[in-house]
Amino acid sequence: MGGCMSTPEAPKKAQESKQTSSSATASSKSKPPAQTTSANSGLSPTQPAHPAEAGTPNSAAGVVGNGGAAGGAGVGAAGGSQGLAAALAETEPAAPDARGNRDRSNQIDRQLEDDQRKFRKECKILLLGSGESGKSTIVKQMKIIHQNGYSKDELLTFRGIVHKNVLDSAQALIMAMRKIGVDPEDANNRAYADRILEYRIDADPSSTIPSEILFNIESLWHDPVIPAVMDRSSEFYLMDSATYFFANIRKIAAPDYVPDEADVLRARTKTTGISETRFNMGQLSIHMFDVGGQRSERKKWIHCFEAVTSIIFCVALSEYDQVLLEESGQNRMQESLVLFESVINSRWFLRTSVILFLNKIDLFKQKLPKVPLVNYFPEYTGGADINKAAKYILWRFTQTNRARLSVYPHLTQATDTSNIRLVFAAVKETILQNALRDSGIL
Repeated sequence: MGGCMSTPEAPKKAQESKQTSSSATASSKSKPPAQTTSANSGLSPTQPAHPAEAGTPNSAAGVVGNGGAAGGAGVGAAGGSQGLAAALAETEPAAPDARGNRDRSNQIDRQLEDDQRKFRKECKILLLGSGESGKSTIVKQMKIIHQNGYSKDELLTFRGIVHKNVLDSAQALIMAMRKIGVDPEDANNRAYADRILEYRIDADPSSTIPSEILFNIESLWHDPVIPAVMDRSSEFYLMDSATYFFANIRKIAAPDYVPDEADVLRARTKTTGISETRFNMGQLSIHMFDVGGQRSERKKWIHCFEAVTSIIFCVALSEYDQVLLEESGQNRMQESLVLFESVINSRWFLRTSVILFLNKIDLFKQKLPKVPLVNYFPEYTGGADINKAAKYILWRFTQTNRARLSVYPHLTQATDTSNIRLVFAAVKETILQNALRDSGIL
């Protein structure tokens, strides 16, 4: 599911009227363009208030002066015909309708060209959110949807990343087992656990893991104690894609393994610095910035703040019971709330709309019946109802919006291309309205 959710309607802001002067003979009035709203299926889809409607622009009436009296009263013989011709030319009445129409036509053409140039300017989107909220996955989806996807050579570059994700996840699982005092039931798996924990992969991103180690990981994953360990996953860090990779380890261990797009979307690498992606979305030229979500990376965001059309803020719904990679005692959802509050009330974003992606809805659905939301947010009263839980989390985020910016929420599953394609059809309309407004066309 990937819908536009209801959110408290922000008060409308007065938008400055733009006056345009016309050199034509008559004043013209243009109606403000109708607001475009879009919503896709989801929880009570409504569109929050856009900034206040533009006032009707006024056109100053131009005045075309009529010629004065003719030149001298008498025309001498020496200057006869030329003087007479000049005098007649000065007193010849103009054809105001034809000339005025031509002037108006030229003015309209120039205005259309100016609007087109403004409209085609680059729209900047800033992807924000805490670590592992799905920002980089959104960027990968833009490549799949808008840039013809990944070539085989590009897919092969993710092979080492997938192998490292598998090893890191297996080692995290083994360390968690030892922390909570649980050993594998199978004696072979106990030996495999020692071997897996001691294995070190080369720093080279293209390095892969021997098939023997991968099969050891597969055997450990199927040990009878693993389900009980996973039930306590909120007590330790484990990347969200771990279960997906463990389930597909036979494919991953094959000598001729080439990651597919589903693997690429789940492959995890820490984003450091600022990553830029350019693509066209209909008539819009998009420049998307993905910045590191970890605390150590946030100081670098300042370089992206100027002239941003929209912010896409990603929140992992499933993180309500998880802890930070950097600080095991800090709840990840609480960290996201703090970050969102600092972003939406920042002086840098006074004219920026915020598109809120409530991401990982698939994992949220799986977790909610097993791990009650009320355990982490005591005031929540909706039980295991997915709609009530999602709306409650949305409410928690919108309550931080003291700046009263327009917030456009969507439920998303960033690893599902069809879902993201549908959501971005609605997002495009939001970005379009902001681009037109910033260009002065609205």
